[in-house]
Amino acid sequence: MRAVVGSIEEEFRKWRRLGERALEQLTDEQINAPGAGGNSSVAVIVQHVAGNLRSRFTDFLTTDGEKPDRNRDGEFEEPGLTCAAARALWERGFAAALRALAELNDADLARTVTVRTEPCTVAEALHRSLGHTANHAGQVIYLAKSHCGAGWRTLSIPKGGSEAFNAKMRRG
Repeated sequence: MRAVVGSIEEEFRKWRRLGERALEQLTDEQINAPGAGGNSSVAVIVQHVAGNLRSRFTDFLTTDGEKPDRNRDGEFEEPGLTCAAARALWERGFAAALRALAELNDADLARTVTVRTEPCTVAEALHRSLGHTANHAGQVIYLAKSHCGAGWRTLSIPKGGSEAFNAKMRRG
């Protein structure tokens, strides 16, 4: 049975799609522009998320989630990515996570894995990773919206559109 794992998998898919839709709205210049106060650019966040997901989910059940070949500090260096390269990195990171999730079932949730040599249950590792990923996807969306300004195309219900959306949902 995959009820819980399936719901976690769907949440990863949701955050992947939201990030993709935000990335599609950016230019190469915008994707590399730092956030307010000199904070990380979208390109840096994408690079970090991709590196984290690859590391955590490659050989998920059998090796430590922090792979020896991961250069986490290097993920925070400005990569100068094109939008196409950023979208490809985003996809590769999420593909690694979704491949690993597809192989799990709910019985696996009680198994033990390690992350940075710390043992935790699969359930704990998945929730930790989902929270981390959702946080950074939210940063990507926020920065993209900031960079796009008035040209931003909303990813959810438009401001002032809740009543119309709810009425549509009630009609079926």
